[in-house]
Amino acid sequence: MYVILVYDVNVKRVAKVLKKCREYLFWVQNSVFEGKITKAKLRSLKIELASIIDPSIDSVIIYTMESTKYTTIEIMGKKKGGEEIMY
Repeated sequence: MYVILVYDVNVKRVAKVLKKCREYLFWVQNSVFEGKITKAKLRSLKIELASIIDPSIDSVIIYTMESTKYTTIEIMGKKKGGEEIMY
């Protein structure tokens, strides 16, 4: 499946959330990640993020798509990333 993940978290947790997301997805914009991921890995990512964030003030939104067949991406301005694999 293909996912787009966006987050808005307290500054105290930004670095941890960023690092965790980079283990699974491509960092394409500040607080925005995307990429192909298995259901099992997505489940793991969600569990790990849940242990980092404070759900009373932080927000993580994950859009899932079974395929990118009918999607297009339009970038206006400078492209900030997405091709490099993050480990």
